[in-house]
Amino acid sequence: MIGMFVLVISGSDVSKIPGVSIAGSNPEVIPYTAPADADMLLWGKPHVIDAIPVDPQGHPTPAIITRAAICEAEFPVLIVRSGTYLPPIVPYVEMNVHPGRDPQIDQAISGVELLIEKSKSLGRVLGKSSKKIVIAESLPGGTTTAYLVLKALGYNGMVSSASPINPIQLKDQIWENTAKRVGIKFGDLHGKPIDAIRELGDPMQATVFGMVTGILDKTDIILAGGTQMLAVAALLRQAGYDKSLLVATTTYVVGDKYAHFLDLAKQIQVDIYSAPLDFSQSPFPGLADYEKGYVKEGVGAGGAVWYAEQLGVSPNRIIKKTEQLYQAMVKKS
Repeated sequence: MIGMFVLVISGSDVSKIPGVSIAGSNPEVIPYTAPADADMLLWGKPHVIDAIPVDPQGHPTPAIITRAAICEAEFPVLIVRSGTYLPPIVPYVEMNVHPGRDPQIDQAISGVELLIEKSKSLGRVLGKSSKKIVIAESLPGGTTTAYLVLKALGYNGMVSSASPINPIQLKDQIWENTAKRVGIKFGDLHGKPIDAIRELGDPMQATVFGMVTGILDKTDIILAGGTQMLAVAALLRQAGYDKSLLVATTTYVVGDKYAHFLDLAKQIQVDIYSAPLDFSQSPFPGLADYEKGYVKEGVGAGGAVWYAEQLGVSPNRIIKKTEQLYQAMVKKS
């Protein structure tokens, strides 16, 4: 199978709103989160910062799962930088865009049409050489911008969160503030996906949206992520994209009692893959707590497991490799 795993790293000022992102509880870490994930995928450890990305409780970034899948299945990886605060140290494709702004205060993305056009060009190039493209994301605060876009487009349902307790009231308040600034109500941007990205979205959404529309028909596209990728799929559907889409995520997102993942997926008309990860027997609390609702997904963890399975690598092998990588990282730190 000729294919590629693409990680789009991005940033949004929404991540700086207190309580939105698990990274936001330590604001100094936010600029490093996505580029550190990129470093981990290609080089096995962060270089932009000398620490493993963790949440405030010490749970490791899901990049460690994606890295384990890469190690076991050996599929090619490309990093695309679309609006991070800092660049990664590993090689990457540069989209030349600023981080997204807080949509409560200002238009989220300026020059969104140009960013989409550049992303289409990238998609065309990648599509010519790949039969399957798995597109993943790393974006602190991204479930909140996903929620805003889904509401504006007219999709009813709560998105997931990297925390066991989803800050639903906060997300609703951000929606109310943003809708007031834009002058819209629920569903008012139905059929206007570009306007939704411009006013309420983030650079990752624009980039993945553009890439997918630029990729040729003969190439299979897998959106690797949870509710953030459902938002991208919703944008594509409302732009008239009617090809089949697979959203590959983890069992933790699908089983999130605070979110409506499966219902949203049905509304948007996408297929779902749920990576059967299980760290309940892990000797490492940082990984075992994934079973308690921490982290859940990110950096294409579910999509990486899907890709590895296509190449003959079982989820159990990835689980074992994840524990080996985590043990080695803990020892070094």
